[in-house]
Amino acid sequence: MASTGAKNTDVETCSSWRRDQQRSVADHEVEIMSCRFAPEDVPPISSPDHHVVVDLHDSSTQSDEYISIDNYSGGVSLTWEELWVIASNGKSGSPTILGGVSGYAQPGEVLAIMGPSGCGKSTLLDALAGRLQSNTTQSGNILINGRRETLAFGTSAYVTQDDYLMTTLTVKEAVHYSAQLQLPDSMSKSKKMEIAETAIREMGLQDAMDTRIGGRTSKGISGGQKRRVTICIEILTRPKLLFLDEPTSGLDSAASYHVMSRIVGLAQQDGLTVVLSIHQPCAEVFELFHNLCLLSSGRTVYFGPAHHASEFFAQNGFPCPAMRNPSDHYLRTINKDFDDNIGKGCGRKSATEEATNVLITSYKSSKIYNQVRSRIAWQEFSEAPLETKGSQASFLTQCLVLTRRSFVNMYRDLGYYWFRFGIYTALCLCLGTIFLNVGHDFGSITPRGNVLMFVVSFMTFMAIGGFPSFVEDMKIFGRERLNGHYGVSAFTVGNTISSIPYLMLVSLVPGAIAYYLVGLQRGIEHFSYFTLILFICMMLVESQMMLIASIVPDYLLGIIAGAGIQGVMILSGGFFRLQNDMPKLLWKYPIHYISFHKYSYDGFFKNEFIGLEFPVNNNRSSAQRVITGEEILRDTWQMTLGFSKWYDLAILVGMVVFYRVTFLVVIKAIEKAKPFTRSVLARTSKQRKQVMESTTSDML
Repeated sequence: MASTGAKNTDVETCSSWRRDQQRSVADHEVEIMSCRFAPEDVPPISSPDHHVVVDLHDSSTQSDEYISIDNYSGGVSLTWEELWVIASNGKSGSPTILGGVSGYAQPGEVLAIMGPSGCGKSTLLDALAGRLQSNTTQSGNILINGRRETLAFGTSAYVTQDDYLMTTLTVKEAVHYSAQLQLPDSMSKSKKMEIAETAIREMGLQDAMDTRIGGRTSKGISGGQKRRVTICIEILTRPKLLFLDEPTSGLDSAASYHVMSRIVGLAQQDGLTVVLSIHQPCAEVFELFHNLCLLSSGRTVYFGPAHHASEFFAQNGFPCPAMRNPSDHYLRTINKDFDDNIGKGCGRKSATEEATNVLITSYKSSKIYNQVRSRIAWQEFSEAPLETKGSQASFLTQCLVLTRRSFVNMYRDLGYYWFRFGIYTALCLCLGTIFLNVGHDFGSITPRGNVLMFVVSFMTFMAIGGFPSFVEDMKIFGRERLNGHYGVSAFTVGNTISSIPYLMLVSLVPGAIAYYLVGLQRGIEHFSYFTLILFICMMLVESQMMLIASIVPDYLLGIIAGAGIQGVMILSGGFFRLQNDMPKLLWKYPIHYISFHKYSYDGFFKNEFIGLEFPVNNNRSSAQRVITGEEILRDTWQMTLGFSKWYDLAILVGMVVFYRVTFLVVIKAIEKAKPFTRSVLARTSKQRKQVMESTTSDML
């Protein structure tokens, strides 16, 4: 702890520095209050014009002086009181992530949530946005305009730490497509483009407009620019409530200041309520914040005006040294991770922990704490209707835009289809040259079956190679879906339609090479059916991969799961083990009949063998007997001839539809299951807590 003399000197120095900064703020207030400035005209130092400077411990200050009435009609006020979040880790316990935090955010202002790593910043942001994971338990009150409401799509937007963007698009294309998805159909396309380009300029991306975003296979824009593209996409519709998780990560100090000044300008100009988490902003960025929520180990160290935090720390014996960034000082004071005294005694608290406890205790007994509680209580009695925007683009527009965007992405991403196209072509060349012109004698029966088995099994098996690209699409879909850009149905339709041309190309060219080199049954009808079955099978495997990706989002685990499922289906399809020889329990009923390989084998073999005749040489007789394709199918391959090959094709098409619809249902079910799972965990946690309390009371 610093000595009294040094402490007073530091307090005077810090107070003098703060007075200089407040004079700078006053110089700009006239300009702020006199005009509705554009985002690019945000002054270097911004302060809300309705804040009243108060003495934190002056009892003569009225508690309602700091409570400001919102100056923005239709704005969104957010309050939370005694908010607890507890993680459920099974047998390892239930650690508390947030412990009874309270606060508020109001229109036209920016609330910054700060604290050391692991203090609960992102968890608080997720809780306020309604995006907590299902393995967490939440309690407390979160009110929107004084009422318990679910944030409607279009009312709020969330910029996550991870920048999930379509890497093959340019910055301009990414923002333009997003504008077409979010902005209403009543708005002209030129107006949408104008809004998109304005947002690009606001984020300082005009020089990178024609540069591809880039990703794992190609170099593109920098990480900081990706973060600005993500912010740019989410502010297109000017949502009333904007959450940002680490918006300045990856940005240098100059870029951080310009991005945050734009966000503050938008908040004041359009009445946005902005809540963001941030690690350690530079001094210029910190001066832009209206309110500050400082957390340590899930507890509130300070909540109030950002420009009063330094005074609060100074009054409690932790003054901000001269020429030091205030945010650096706050985090250094409450960060326990690197405390030098932590190893001096097992039962002794570290110096940082003692300092944090002093600040927490002082805050709860301070005047500003009572003002925050008064603001929360006042907001509960000031109910206002919440404007809901919903999804503004029509379903048809969403489908068309998503189809076009997905088609462009598939064309530019080599790993999606082009690399597979090359591998398929090479494999079919190998297949065609190995089984070159098998002929029509009795000895060609087995080679024909082997060729058909290889095509339907291994070529469709390789369709899982596009799973990593699809997982990236699913991440983008997850972000855009949660922010209300479009729904699951539009995504499914767009992905399905955009993939059809590529799947047809992959089926037609390699299939033609293998078909005609081997010398399978001639005729345009037979070749068309062969190509169609191959096309449907590839689409079916991709539909399975969509379903797996919705359940297993990790691409490595997804590929393993997909390969395992394909292996079981190939094994039980009826080629390696004929269906009459297959164990009836489990393998024949039901796996054999739910495996799409059964119907693709049946369709391929019927298309190839029906109508052919193969001569059989008998050494004992000079007469030559002929065996028909129907006999081969019935006796050799044990296939049922009661249904035509078109019946098998219809079943495969039905399976494609089934998997796509199941994907849609699973996504919807996961969304519905999260609140249910959280409520079950909450009841379990409550029961466990009651048991522990009763056990403790019995022991006492």
